[in-house]
Amino acid sequence: MASTLLSRQLTYILQHNLKFSLPRSRYVSQPANKTDGDVEFEGPLMKTEVPGPKSRDLMKKLNELQNIDAVNFFCDYEESRGNYLVDVDGNRMLDLYTQISSIPIGYNHPALVKVLQNPQNVSTFINRPALGCLPPENYVQKLSETLLSIAPKGLKQVQTMACGSCSNENAFKAACIWYRNKERGNAIHTKEELESCMVNQAPGSPDITILSFMGAFHGRTFGCLTATHSKAVHKLDIPAFDWPTAPFPILKYPLEEFVRENAQEEDRCLEEVEDLIVKFRKKGRNVAAIIIEPIQSEGGDNHASDDFFRKLRNVAKKHGCAFLCDEVQTGGGSTGKFWAHEHWGLDDPADIVTFSKKLLSGGYFYKDELRPDMPYRIFNTWLGDPSKNLMFSEVLNVIKREKLLDNVNESGKILLQGLKDLQVLYPYILNKARGKGTFCSIDAPNEAIRNQLVLKMRNKGIVLGGCGEKSIRFRPALVFKPHHAHLFLNAFNDILGAHK
Repeated sequence: MASTLLSRQLTYILQHNLKFSLPRSRYVSQPANKTDGDVEFEGPLMKTEVPGPKSRDLMKKLNELQNIDAVNFFCDYEESRGNYLVDVDGNRMLDLYTQISSIPIGYNHPALVKVLQNPQNVSTFINRPALGCLPPENYVQKLSETLLSIAPKGLKQVQTMACGSCSNENAFKAACIWYRNKERGNAIHTKEELESCMVNQAPGSPDITILSFMGAFHGRTFGCLTATHSKAVHKLDIPAFDWPTAPFPILKYPLEEFVRENAQEEDRCLEEVEDLIVKFRKKGRNVAAIIIEPIQSEGGDNHASDDFFRKLRNVAKKHGCAFLCDEVQTGGGSTGKFWAHEHWGLDDPADIVTFSKKLLSGGYFYKDELRPDMPYRIFNTWLGDPSKNLMFSEVLNVIKREKLLDNVNESGKILLQGLKDLQVLYPYILNKARGKGTFCSIDAPNEAIRNQLVLKMRNKGIVLGGCGEKSIRFRPALVFKPHHAHLFLNAFNDILGAHK
């Protein structure tokens, strides 16, 4: 009797608050309130399974040229628009993955089309300069109007790069140069240092280190791979540096039920960070920098509290380490703030902040004292791309004009609450709903079920991504609106209800 009454009460609550109808419940989307700027489709439209016959044919041809094991399907970007990605078979899908979190304002946004159509911009798109040697006349003005206008607190210097990996790689170099100059004091480089570095020996090639965290992903170049600990396939067969790796907190969910346990876990990890710094110092291998993501993205959307990051920042200061904040995936607004580290509430959040993806190009912001002391120390041929910065200028205009950070927070609340509701309905399939803004994720029981759900959703017209061992991650564009969140939740509920 009591269990029956409880079941009825739970059903009533779910139906009343969540608008589900049981059994084989249906999450009812609220009416879509479109603005004049909306240019996208009404919803998904599926013609074939994905990949369809055209995609499979193209995959067969591409396989003759390179490994295609990571290819999902081929896209028709000309037909894609807004939040919808169209494949070569004409399937129209709501995209909550957006090219691994790198499309800021949707596909073929009219404002970006106008930038390309403007005759005054033709030269910028045709002539890609070697920015370190021969920058264009308007380069300083454009940097001031774009990247420096959204620079993190306390960081007035910026170095552009092409991608996330090279942003982190060169941030490592900048931190090491700074650290060694700090050790030298006012001394200049010695003859021995200049000669020994040419044969990869100390003192010119010093035995200093970068501390990173288990579960982290910072890129696939050599230094970045040493600091990456998300999947073995990224690192297998590649030589690595002997650098310290600290544990990242493994939090228990729901957070409000495990406050004490999670605080103890974070304290344990912070203690281990300090122990590693001291241990490596005793071996003569000082930690020059600590690098961390505000949310470990590729590693499984692993979160820690704001207090954890504030304390970690203090640890870096205490031991004289540069503090590197990797915002390659979290930066650009998807957490509800332009920089995810803004949630920490610090006036001095980092010494270096790296970026890419939604900012369309790469690079890093840094403090004045980390400025290179000689030419060519932080350098490559292109050092970014002015045409991407030109596009990013308009992206910023759209973010401000359309109040997209407000939109992210509004849509994110619906998305995260919907995921929490679904894990109540399907506790044997989903758990650990978490996120900030629309930067959300949820766990399946294992990798196999996670992959099945992602595939089923794709064939239903929703593009999702996986991360870590069993997480589903959501990375929609900043133009992802409340009605898109309801549309997704409806479709996800259907798939979950039919899952066996």
